Amino acid sequence: MVLLKFASWLMCSQIFPLTDAQSFKCPAKDGQYEDSLQCDKFYECVDGRATERLCPDGLVFDPTIRKINKCDQPFNVDCGDRVELQPPRGNNLCPRRNGFFAHPDPAVCNVFYNCIEGEANEITCTAGLHFDEYTGTCVWPNDAGRQGCNPGANKKLKDGFTCPKEQKTDEAGQVVAHPKYAHPTDCQRFYVCLNGVEPRDLGCQVGEVYNEETERYAQFKCPKNRGQFEDPIQCDKYYVCDEGESTEKLCPDGLVFDPTIKLINKCDQPFNVDCGDRLELRK
Repeated sequence: MVLLKFASWLMCSQIFPLTDAQSFKCPAKDGQYEDSLQCDKFYECVDGRATERLCPDGLVFDPTIRKINKCDQPFNVDCGDRVELQPPRGNNLCPRRNGFFAHPDPAVCNVFYNCIEGEANEITCTAGLHFDEYTGTCVWPNDAGRQGCNPGANKKLKDGFTCPKEQKTDEAGQVVAHPKYAHPTDCQRFYVCLNGVEPRDLGCQVGEVYNEETERYAQFKCPKNRGQFEDPIQCDKYYVCDEGESTEKLCPDGLVFDPTIKLINKCDQPFNVDCGDRLELRK
């Protein structure tokens, strides 16, 4: 989650008028110093002699970092007037070899790629959130401000399942926001259509089966005698187990449950939590 960093392009602390290593004048102290024009270029000064360096493609140099490696994601760095960059060396999914990048299809707003040396790792935002390249995180759609998003752009699973065009209604005749459908061959698995159009393949816990009539799985079984455990489907629901007996709980409205938090209160903001397949929220 998110796990969530607005860029604030401010002036750098020190500006050097010359850019090449032969002309760059090292300060008295050995160290690494930014180029005055190019944000991913820096100089390593040893005994008054400068060696020109480049950050890995996609990262930029931050002179304020006190670590040896001062290259970081662009949304974390104040480049100021250092607006130039090295030529990109990316590919279709990774415009640059390193960084966080939106899906190449502008209609797919909930999927992004974490690129490490040109290798793309696909990540899906928690249900209801969109990826924001300016912060490198998943945020609420209004905060992302992206245009042309289509929730049904990723509408076919690997096994061929697609969400039915006909809307599913409940007993009161109301349209079901995230309808469920039984898996045709595996009684432990079922499909959820997020907002009626985006399919997800989900499953029950070991030893449980999906009940198509109730659209639920069997009663929650505590994995340990004591503790707090996430619901496998609903991200703001969890269970408190005491002596093997479970009690269903809900996070405060607007928060979701994070099983990785080591505090007693495990409810946090959605953009800090990786809900994974726990797509549902309270109505």
